Amino acid sequence: MGVARAARAVAVLAVGIFLLAGCSAGSAVREASVVLPPTTGAADYQLGGDYTPAAGVTVVTRDSTSMPAPGVYSICYVNGFQTQPGVTWPSELVLHTASGAPLVDPGWPDEHIIDVSTAAKRSDAAARLTKTIDACADKHFAAVEFDNLDSWTRSKGALTKADAVAFATLLVARAHQDGLAAGQKNTSELGRLGPDRIGFDFAVSEECDQFSECAAYTKVYGDHVIDIEYGDELRRPFAAVCAARSTPALTILRDRELVARGQDGYLFQHC
Repeated sequence: MGVARAARAVAVLAVGIFLLAGCSAGSAVREASVVLPPTTGAADYQLGGDYTPAAGVTVVTRDSTSMPAPGVYSICYVNGFQTQPGVTWPSELVLHTASGAPLVDPGWPDEHIIDVSTAAKRSDAAARLTKTIDACADKHFAAVEFDNLDSWTRSKGALTKADAVAFATLLVARAHQDGLAAGQKNTSELGRLGPDRIGFDFAVSEECDQFSECAAYTKVYGDHVIDIEYGDELRRPFAAVCAARSTPALTILRDRELVARGQDGYLFQHC
């Protein structure tokens, strides 16, 4: 870690201590400067547009192209296992169909699945994402979450869970080197592999209540779980979601498009 980055990490730690009294100790692979997200207050998920967090919000996720939200613990969103829309990757680092077309995520047809099937490709892909991770740190985000960890399930057999675990380990190591906490995004089936093998510090779940997965995350990460439920797919009233024993304290209700406050369709509630 360079002198400038080490100085920045110390500053982040000082802020984190103020915001996050009572956080758990770091793992053996975690840099001493890494600070975990708060477990009290409220979260917000601002991937569709930045806006001033509501009163009581203590942790905010924004895209890596944004600046962190001021005055709160800020998480930097990185699409770690699929390409960002509009960002071109080398052909040899994305999977292809039998016809030669880039393999896309069916739910996000403008995202191609990154090829992490070999150690060499994982190294090259991690080198590309290192620039994004470093940028998150340079902007003074406190943490990073890596999305689409479960892309192996959409790879038509080209990737395995072991491939994803190996690649995630590289990304988390870089985040820790930069003084950033690292969040596991979805993929409840990882279990203890998340923190013990990969080194994840906390989890971010989408719709763990909808899919009856909340306990799978809290069993592994305790109170360090952020959950986003979406208003178009609630299976019960949000008050009932919040009242459930397995629901993480930092659970929020958002609109599917995650639009900024003041735009049509905006929805935000928290437990």
